[in-house]
Amino acid sequence: MSARLKERIWLTAILCLFGAGWGITQPLSKIVVSQGYRHFGLIFWQMVIIAVILGVVLAIRRRGLPLGRRQVFFYVLIALTGTLLPNTASYEAVRHLPSGVMSVSIAAVPMFAFPIALMLGLDRMSMLRVLGLMCGIGGVALLAGPTGLPDPGMLAWLPVALIAPLLYGIEGNVVAKWGTGGAGPTQLLCGASIVGALMALPLAVMTGTWIDPRPPWGAPDYAFMASSLIHAFVYVGYVWLVGRAGPVFAGQVAYLVTGFGVVWAMLILGERYSGYFWAALGLMLIGLFLVQPRDNAGLADAGQPGEDKAADNMDPTQ
Repeated sequence: MSARLKERIWLTAILCLFGAGWGITQPLSKIVVSQGYRHFGLIFWQMVIIAVILGVVLAIRRRGLPLGRRQVFFYVLIALTGTLLPNTASYEAVRHLPSGVMSVSIAAVPMFAFPIALMLGLDRMSMLRVLGLMCGIGGVALLAGPTGLPDPGMLAWLPVALIAPLLYGIEGNVVAKWGTGGAGPTQLLCGASIVGALMALPLAVMTGTWIDPRPPWGAPDYAFMASSLIHAFVYVGYVWLVGRAGPVFAGQVAYLVTGFGVVWAMLILGERYSGYFWAALGLMLIGLFLVQPRDNAGLADAGQPGEDKAADNMDPTQ
């Protein structure tokens, strides 16, 4: 077996591990909100945990947190579009929708990102990608159909679930258009997590959603801690993978996040779905495949991963 093939197999295994890790955060979120925890309190502690972990990563790598005016502007922007607003919508939606539906909704990120990129002049019209967009719309329509969701009353929460993918699509295009203010991805997410925590703290107190972290802990507390730790570690690993194997290869994790999210929901939560759901999942994955950007490169030349090589490639799942 050639060294090239061994590397491809190894990196593919890592990609699958990251997809499984991010995928399991959806059913964990369902457990987190199962006993009354609400968005702002959860967002505050999630941001604190991620900021601490990424702060340690930056310290180990001897990289500081830039605090110039441009960097702080992007910390605020990413905190709003990548954390505070989408997580608020997601935590509310997952209280009412099956975890598997939330996982399928994540596949809508490129469906929103593509038309936004066209408007910003970042992409060109392509019939295949328009077809992918139509497949994504068809998948959402199937979910919204009379038998796509277990309970017709859940339909009102489907648009709420799509708020997060819309905001992630906006976030990705903003970064692609205007950069990150000179901060690398880990620096950006660490800074945004600090800003997000500062924003969420008064909101949690004022809205009565503050969470007391002191024991005794129950299943929601353990699920929340696990979800936050998984997200932080997988994000750092994803940034490494972008630098090692290139953004196109690493971006394939989006398929795995959706697929693993559905499988984990079935295994952990015992969710079962109708034929319409599986048809919607198939259409969303086809749409994701067609809409994803392409280039002619396979694995990038192996080299030292770094912030600069990954600077324009944000977490595809958030």
